[in-house]
Amino acid sequence: MRKNKVDIITLGCSKNLVDSEQLMRQFVANGYTVAHDADKINGEIVVVNTCGFIGDAQEESINMILELGEAKKKGRIGELYVMGCLSERFLTEMKKELPEVDRFYGKFNWKELITDMGKSYKKELASDRVLTTPSHYGYLKIAEGCDRTCSYCSIPIITGRYQSRPMEEIEDEVKRLVSQGVKEFQVIAQDLTYYGLDVYKRMALPELLERISDIQGVKWIRLHYAYPARFPYDLLRVMRERENICNYLDIALQHISDPMLKLMRRNITKAETYELLQRMRTEVPGIHLRTTLMVGHPGETEQDFDELVEFTRKIRFERMGAFAYSHETGTYAHKKYSDDIPQEVKQERLDYLMRVQEGIAAEINEAKVGQVLEVVIDREDDDFYIGRTQFDSPEVDPEVLINKSKPLSVGEFYKVQIERAEAFDLYGKPV
Repeated sequence: MRKNKVDIITLGCSKNLVDSEQLMRQFVANGYTVAHDADKINGEIVVVNTCGFIGDAQEESINMILELGEAKKKGRIGELYVMGCLSERFLTEMKKELPEVDRFYGKFNWKELITDMGKSYKKELASDRVLTTPSHYGYLKIAEGCDRTCSYCSIPIITGRYQSRPMEEIEDEVKRLVSQGVKEFQVIAQDLTYYGLDVYKRMALPELLERISDIQGVKWIRLHYAYPARFPYDLLRVMRERENICNYLDIALQHISDPMLKLMRRNITKAETYELLQRMRTEVPGIHLRTTLMVGHPGETEQDFDELVEFTRKIRFERMGAFAYSHETGTYAHKKYSDDIPQEVKQERLDYLMRVQEGIAAEINEAKVGQVLEVVIDREDDDFYIGRTQFDSPEVDPEVLINKSKPLSVGEFYKVQIERAEAFDLYGKPV
């Protein structure tokens, strides 16, 4: 065990990561050495920031806590704290079942962790962070919570009502991060397109993006995650007009058949979804769309699934993920529907859909061979510089592997000619 060292482990999404980064800043301000997702976890204090979204994520969080509990018994680590979405959702049960944890905190009261340790929470550093990402990019969380009522989703139960951050506060954070060398911003919220409705009484994302894109030093802005119903079309104008807003939009559509969209409480129809996607492709030429689709929601018939496959083939999403429905306690679907589709059927549908998408992704990547694209370098290994185009978000999208015919620097942008393509990677040479 290392005295005065804090290990922080983040599970789940990038919104959790921002919380961890803010907590790390507070520990540093109180004189601790802090490591994030370290190879060797041996801190005097260990904090696990948990995910509680679906069963698999919950299981991962519990397994991590149990593993650390064993390390604590053997004296390899000191105090063990748990925070985040899982403990926000199942606090009572976790306190009873996991006595090896010294204290639990939820999604929002983790600031008390600092004061409970007898240290000082520094309000003036509330939005400061220790970046865990490569120094040239960071995540920018513009809101918390969600006001949508999708049948399957536990996130509103965990996070509560939508809370937009003030524009001025976000602008200040961007300026501060730019001064630290950040050039690329992944703008995140559970629902970007709702931004502003709670505090400004209007969809203010287009204005916010104009203000961020005006800040000197902001090279790329990438958007995660839009909601399809009542989409703010002025956003497309801003994306088209502003060169530093990437031609990339992450918009979780979940399904396409009208019966399923109704059961899922998505507040949009099949026809409206097709119209939305057509407008996006028309108004923002070259846009790359990332989406997430769900299989196995209660009531999904073979016909519904066939429509989903046809939709995937027709739209040809540049980036797509999918997951099987998870019957989550407290959700509308859990209360109203029975989990009537066998797990093996869910898995078969998921595997088939992803095979279809893999073929599409390979063809889309193949079409890039011969093109010269701007690429940011994220890291270097023995054989390649590894980077991304404006169409690729870190960790979830394809990478560009660049030969070492010229010396390149991590965090810088270069023109790269694409020479070869695979389903999920491109290969190129610096121009």
